[in-house]
Amino acid sequence: MAGAIADLNMLEAGAQCFPRWLPGGQNKGTEDTLDFGDPNEKQSGFSPEALPHFQAAYPDKPITEDDLFYYIYGILHSKDYRARYANNLMKELPRIPRVATYEQFLAFAKAGRELGKLHVDFEEVTPYAGVTLEYAKSGQPSYRVKQMKWRKITGKTGNAAKDKTTLIYNEWITVKNIPLEAQEYTVNRKSALDWVVERACVSIDKASGIVNDFNDYAAEMRNERYPLDLFLKIITVSLETMKIVEALPKLEIHPLDK
Repeated sequence: MAGAIADLNMLEAGAQCFPRWLPGGQNKGTEDTLDFGDPNEKQSGFSPEALPHFQAAYPDKPITEDDLFYYIYGILHSKDYRARYANNLMKELPRIPRVATYEQFLAFAKAGRELGKLHVDFEEVTPYAGVTLEYAKSGQPSYRVKQMKWRKITGKTGNAAKDKTTLIYNEWITVKNIPLEAQEYTVNRKSALDWVVERACVSIDKASGIVNDFNDYAAEMRNERYPLDLFLKIITVSLETMKIVEALPKLEIHPLDK
């Protein structure tokens, strides 16, 4: 979920975008020009058949395209949905079923709204306060990050050797008492926290020699400890996401889709 038009190369394998709104109106432009119309106009990203398809399952019940948009986001987080359609999801775009009752539809839509706000506005959440920050040195700590890493468990190898309750943030700071439940929120088969640990770093592209320094973004934000705050915020996002996911209704398919 993104709050703005995303680069289709945002994910390494490429991506597709399913926007709630399309830019401009219905203008097609000429053969060799692009015309997105009046930027103040909004054209729905849904096909004309989408809303009636769902309204047919719940006659005389109010459903808007916004409801449907967030219903989709909610149901995509359902563990039942992901398990039932696992084979299909590996091969094709998600197919969105209609659930058995209108009340279940509303529950998924409500969850989708909450998840959408949480994931788009992750910068605004409160950093998780349940961790312990240990400082290896006295004096003013440095929050500059080179490469975060999980504490290593002696005698183990691979992912099993990573103690994900403890993060070595840098030579100054160690973050302890990280709740393991936060690892349950995964994005593209990796926990959201693992993505932060992997990408919030200083790296050099081998081909070009270009340096990608996450601390530069912290400087832009005028917040030296931004990488640490981001990690703590993603703990909050992960825990709150899993609370919503665990509270989703059991997936029951509407008779029209059986």
